[in-house]
Amino acid sequence: MQRRQFFAGAATAVAATSVSRVALAALPEPATQASPDTAPPLVPPNGRPYQPVVTLNGWTTPWRMNQGVKEFHLVAEPVVREVAPGFFVNLWGYNGQSPGPTIEVVEGDRVRIFVTNRLPEHTTIHWHGQRLPNGMDGVGGLTQPAIQPGKTFVYEFVARRPGTFMYHPHADEMVQMAMGMMGLWITHPKGQHPHIAKVQRDYAFLINAFDVEPGSKTPKVNTMMEHNIWCWNSRAFPAISPLVARRGDRVRMRVGNLTMTNHPIHLHGHEFEVTGTDGGPVPLTARWPEVTTDVAVGQMRQIEFTADELGDWALHCHKSHHTMGAMGHGVPTMIGVDHKGLVGKIQKIVPDYMVMGERGMADMGTMEMPLPDNTFPMMTGTGPFGPLEMGGMFTTLKVRQGLGASDYRDPGDFQHPPGTLAYEWQGAPAATPRPARVDAPGTAPTEPSARKPAASGHQH
Repeated sequence: MQRRQFFAGAATAVAATSVSRVALAALPEPATQASPDTAPPLVPPNGRPYQPVVTLNGWTTPWRMNQGVKEFHLVAEPVVREVAPGFFVNLWGYNGQSPGPTIEVVEGDRVRIFVTNRLPEHTTIHWHGQRLPNGMDGVGGLTQPAIQPGKTFVYEFVARRPGTFMYHPHADEMVQMAMGMMGLWITHPKGQHPHIAKVQRDYAFLINAFDVEPGSKTPKVNTMMEHNIWCWNSRAFPAISPLVARRGDRVRMRVGNLTMTNHPIHLHGHEFEVTGTDGGPVPLTARWPEVTTDVAVGQMRQIEFTADELGDWALHCHKSHHTMGAMGHGVPTMIGVDHKGLVGKIQKIVPDYMVMGERGMADMGTMEMPLPDNTFPMMTGTGPFGPLEMGGMFTTLKVRQGLGASDYRDPGDFQHPPGTLAYEWQGAPAATPRPARVDAPGTAPTEPSARKPAASGHQH
């Protein structure tokens, strides 16, 4: 991780008492991040204590204490994100990355956020879900003038209630959000809260989507629904980090959606409860068990569960197209189309031509078909038993016995105990295969037949 700290030579934990009055009067130097890896949680070096979150393939920005106020500095700027291995996208973000850094504070903290605009156009920041003075809400033209390129604005308010929130522009937001401008905001409770339990692992990520033509690097910002790059924190599987938990850990997962459609987030092997929204914590009496929760556009969902089942468990959006890589939308269905005799003729014209889709699309998981520059396979990723045939919004929850409390490293593939792995049937084979289809395409075998009378010229 490359991170410039607020003060030269300082480590992440910077004590407010080490800062001179002159430095406190200056604009805080912004911290930046270049690595796409998941950064370790940032243990608060000052202020009120809390248990930090782990931002999947992201990081939390440090702050400066200035006379009891937590000061942050966000810089809106163009960035380049490695969305998948070898696939780079030109985005707009904050402090070197898209999404921007996670901001973590404690309920009751007074915060001051300096926002510098290094974009080619004006911007603002809206603090999604916060209770704050109207003039701090960040809606360009309505509650404030826009922040022009090269200018710095200051937002200041008290984090009044605990929960999971977001930040994003409210100026030319169609373009700026399509270019990746967004970030997470976590307000931790200041003490024991009746609806917020203590957890051992606290993960957070934003759902985002882009439309990037293969071979290009900049998203098409006018796309409304037909996006082809589906991401969590601007990363697509297999580049999304796994979530790691020690068996028995209580795990919290915070998910925010700033795409143009809903996403049903599905966890295998465990049931969970929705314990919070961007409206705050959900009362205990209003919760029920789920294995899938729909996160609609502009919503946050906070779920919790006990990681009590060992293994590598899939975690993904349940819209099947969203677990694919760079998809084309105009591809015809070729299932059942006989290619015999056709391949050789086509390869005389296109030597790299390969038959795809006549038996389904699973073959694409192993094919090494040449791709255009700067894109990635639609189906990729390999597990201990072969291709996963996944991309996009997919990763795993890895539950292991005896992990260290602060150990977030990928523990590798799960070793299944004897007798717990699905196996091939070695007895008598299944019944005789169904004979080849003999009915005409488009006609169901059980469809009643009716003979229509021939035209007779009879008129009613």
